[in-house]
Amino acid sequence: MKSTQLVASAALIVVAAALVATQSGPALAANVPGTSCSVFPASNIWNTDISALPVHSQSAAWLASTGATGGRLLHPDFGGPPYGIPFNVVDNTHATTNFTFQYAGESDPGLYPYGNDLLIEQGSDAHLLSINKNTCKLYETFATNYNGPSTAGSGAIFDLGSNQLRPNTWTSADAAGLPIFPGLVRLDEVQAGLIGHAIRFTVQNSDKSYLWPARHQAGSANNPNLPPMGARFRLKASYNISGFGPEAQVVLTAFKHYGLIVADNGSDWFFTGTEDAGWNSGPYPQMISDLKQVPASQFEAVDESALMVDPNSALAGTVPAAPTAPTATARSGGAQVTWSAPANGGQPIQSYKVTGSPSGQVIVSGSTTTAIVAGLTNGTSYTFTVTATNVIGSGAPSPPSNSVVPDSRLTAQSQPAPAASRAGVTQSLPRPSIPPRVAVGAADRRRYSNGAR
Repeated sequence: MKSTQLVASAALIVVAAALVATQSGPALAANVPGTSCSVFPASNIWNTDISALPVHSQSAAWLASTGATGGRLLHPDFGGPPYGIPFNVVDNTHATTNFTFQYAGESDPGLYPYGNDLLIEQGSDAHLLSINKNTCKLYETFATNYNGPSTAGSGAIFDLGSNQLRPNTWTSADAAGLPIFPGLVRLDEVQAGLIGHAIRFTVQNSDKSYLWPARHQAGSANNPNLPPMGARFRLKASYNISGFGPEAQVVLTAFKHYGLIVADNGSDWFFTGTEDAGWNSGPYPQMISDLKQVPASQFEAVDESALMVDPNSALAGTVPAAPTAPTATARSGGAQVTWSAPANGGQPIQSYKVTGSPSGQVIVSGSTTTAIVAGLTNGTSYTFTVTATNVIGSGAPSPPSNSVVPDSRLTAQSQPAPAASRAGVTQSLPRPSIPPRVAVGAADRRRYSNGAR
């Protein structure tokens, strides 16, 4: 029976990984175990698929400075106790304390869950992570109890239902000023077959700068060849993961779609997961061992700057929504198509593509919502869809328009398609006709002009 359950579990993981590989919408990051709390909104940058973003111009330099080009392998920095970072789930009745922080000027004041029953990361970092399941607030401290009870290096409180970032230049329990918990590899996610968020990792040396969504730097030098806090890397799409077990494929698929975020200084290419005794049994020791064989050279840094909607928010821009069904009107040899502008995904719409069926296409500026599709066959029925594009990419096409049949008895397209365009494509609306000149006195002679439009 046990072997049957393991096979069924592995099959579920493979199916879930396949779904991630084909999804284009928001991430499906799992809730905090034992709660109804999401780990930030689906629109948060942690939960955003970055598989289609361009490669960052500094990618090669950052890889070289972290040893990736010298044979460095990934290191999964988690497992059964004492490895990894534990987390705690509490409720409103749990004991709290007012910490005395070493970096009080960059720490959130207030009551933090506290008590001997809460697990603290073993080692010098001594991170304490707690989630209140009643309020969906995340509490994180660094160097917990370093100078006696209720002391910590720094502390940060995050609302898991919000995209709000920490104040600019503030640290957190991580050097980047980012939360730790959302970037951990969790056992429950691997068991479910889906990690729908970025993963935290460290580099030994970082630049004295930071990239959105990071809020703080802890660099060793002003050196653009070193990755800054907040830099994001992804596993190359070409890296073949088919030879790995299903559990490792869950993690590797997340690397391809959500990537790794530079969150702190530490050993190069150490990525973090939870401390959990469950990692010590079943297929997971093999998973952890296999992940140690992945070359860091198979990663690339990505430029996610286009996703930023507001520098003080972790809200990630998305592709535009699909427009509603457009309205088409027949002409001789063409059709006029009109639509309403959809939600732009947080970035201006750059262009629209109108596609006819069975033929015809035109691309127009994002500032217009009307287009003429020319070069169509009179007597043939056509429908049209509209797709919006912003700097991030193209959204889904609209539903099809009403059917229209171009007819030679209707008003013809008054301006032919540009010579450089292929048949069936125009790029502007017809100009209004100019009225004939009339004989008038010299003193009030009209002047007609084809002024700029």
